[in-house]
Amino acid sequence: MNNTFNFRASLIVAAMLVLPVAQAATMAKADYTADKTRISADYKADKAACAALAANAKDICVEEAKAKEKVARAELEFSYTGKPGDQSKVLVTKAKSAYAVAREKCDDKAGNDKDVCAKEAKAIETKALADAKMGKKIGEAKKDAAADRRDADYKVAVEKCDAVAGAAKAGCIAAAKAKFGKT
Repeated sequence: MNNTFNFRASLIVAAMLVLPVAQAATMAKADYTADKTRISADYKADKAACAALAANAKDICVEEAKAKEKVARAELEFSYTGKPGDQSKVLVTKAKSAYAVAREKCDDKAGNDKDVCAKEAKAIETKALADAKMGKKIGEAKKDAAADRRDADYKVAVEKCDAVAGAAKAGCIAAAKAKFGKT
C-alpha cells in the first residue's frame, strides 16, 4: 500500500508542477467569465451527485467536488492573468485540496492505520507545498524544502513504529532517527 500510495503521490506532485506551466497563456475576459460560470455549474453537479451516497463515501465525494472546484478556479485565475504568483497559488491549492481529500479518505480507517494514513497525507501535502515553495525561490527554498520533506518522511516513519511495541519499537524509532538524521 505504501509504495502505491507514494507512487500516486509522486505522480500528483509531478502533474502539479507541469500542468500550470502549459496553461500560462492569458485569456479574454468573456472566456474567463464563461469558464467561471462553468466551474460553478460543474461544482453544483458534482455535489448533487454526492447526494446519493452515504456516510464517509458522501463526505469524500463532497470533498473531492470542493477540491476540483478550488483547483479549477485557481487554474482559471492563472490562465487569465498569467502571473507567476497565481501559478504558485495553483500549486498550493492543489496541495491543500489533495490533502483535504486524502484526510477524508483516512476516516474509513481505524487505529494505527488511520494515524499512518493521516501522516502520509500530511507528508504528501508538505512535500507538494515544499515543491511549490521551491518553484518560487529556488536558492534558499531548496534547503527549506529538503528539510520539510525529510521531516515529513520522518514523522511517517515514527508513526509506523507505533504499530510495534517494546524493543522492536525502540529499534524502529532509532532506525528512523538514523535514516532521517535526527538526534
